Amino acid sequence: MSAPLDLAAFPPSFAWGTATSAYQIEGAVAEDGRAPSIWDTFSRVPGAIDNGDHGDTACDHYHRWPEDIALMKGLGTDAYRLSVAWPRVVPGGDGPVNKAGLDFYDRLVDGLLDAGITPSVTLYHWDLPQALQDRGGWTVRDTAEHLSAYAGVVAERLGDRVTQWATLNEPLCSAWIGHLEGRMAPGLTDLTAAVRASYHLLLGHGLATAAVRAAVPGAQVGLVTNHSTVAPASSRPEDVAAAARMDGHTNRWWLDPVHGRGFPADMRELYGVELPELPGDLELIAAPLDWHGLNYYFPVTVADDPAGPVPYAREVRLPDVPRTGMDWQIDAGGLEAFLLRLTEDYGVRRLYVTENGSAFPDTAGPGGEVHDPERTRYLEEHLAACARALRKGAPLAGYYAWSLLDNFEWAYGYDKRFGLVHVDYATQRRTVKTSGRRYAELVAAHRALHTAR
Repeated sequence: MSAPLDLAAFPPSFAWGTATSAYQIEGAVAEDGRAPSIWDTFSRVPGAIDNGDHGDTACDHYHRWPEDIALMKGLGTDAYRLSVAWPRVVPGGDGPVNKAGLDFYDRLVDGLLDAGITPSVTLYHWDLPQALQDRGGWTVRDTAEHLSAYAGVVAERLGDRVTQWATLNEPLCSAWIGHLEGRMAPGLTDLTAAVRASYHLLLGHGLATAAVRAAVPGAQVGLVTNHSTVAPASSRPEDVAAAARMDGHTNRWWLDPVHGRGFPADMRELYGVELPELPGDLELIAAPLDWHGLNYYFPVTVADDPAGPVPYAREVRLPDVPRTGMDWQIDAGGLEAFLLRLTEDYGVRRLYVTENGSAFPDTAGPGGEVHDPERTRYLEEHLAACARALRKGAPLAGYYAWSLLDNFEWAYGYDKRFGLVHVDYATQRRTVKTSGRRYAELVAAHRALHTAR
């Protein structure tokens, strides 16, 4: 039997939240002036998305947002991480601003605040306007400049009520999975394009950081990156070296430049792609963060694979370890380890777990109830890891469960369900799962613990 969750480790001001992203839940892809994104395009590529799914309707959050805020309030959460859809606000990527798109987020922010829920706004969660992709997308420098201009537009409109901002979500996925592996939009398999995209994404982060701070005095600006702990499959020197390369590819390439260390020399050599650097870029990329967001789902064990793709390391499937419905290994210890790595190795002064969750094949019972003991266990184990990290000095200020709702899970379509709330896509009926009720209990217990003192 596992030890009780150490709720006393979480400070009184700890933010208990849920998270979503625009394309995964909003739907309404052709309403009120929104233009296509690269995900609208990619989801029409035959075979790109499981079952031929797409985000045209998704969870219909664009129309049902009051109901979804009521769900958050029912869970007792006091924070919500959302993303703004760039093609809804600036449909052409640059140029005219779509008032109707901004109005939607204006209403959403007001609704959250009226419910006592603090919004945390992510400016870019992968839905690049297709118009910019047609002009080179993240492989060209102009896109970073356009991100900055778009960030300024959103910050000027919402900055009187929103103080917490993230520039990008998981640039690793945009660059490596979208441009190198081809499994996400825009669906490229080109190392040079991927490395250039990675550079321009981080440059865009730096430029957008400055734009938000210029528009919103006192803004708290951060970056959300996804990471895995990496271990070698054996003590063989080749496997140890492979683990170092994978750590560079997955972790150091994204963290080092943001925290002032520049792009790792060993990875630059491995990729063999000249970076499109201009004087002053590294200083922009390393603009001091007010907070860093960690998205953590699973650890990785790798072996040397010299004949494979960059980084010449293949994942090794360990026997007899628990896995989610995504076939991802479950190891809450990796979350604790990475929170401490960000604290001790990178000197991060304020941390959030901006995404953490699990997919399992949920089914509704005869009465509509959804029991998900595996997800409930995953949630408890990872919150316990957060508590241990806090006890060891990690400056963790909040946790955002992924996800509030079952939603469009990118290339996996709608089969993979991460939500604390079940969505019947045929009827759009929402049902809080057992895991959601357990999360609500923990939030209430933490609040009561500090109220009683």
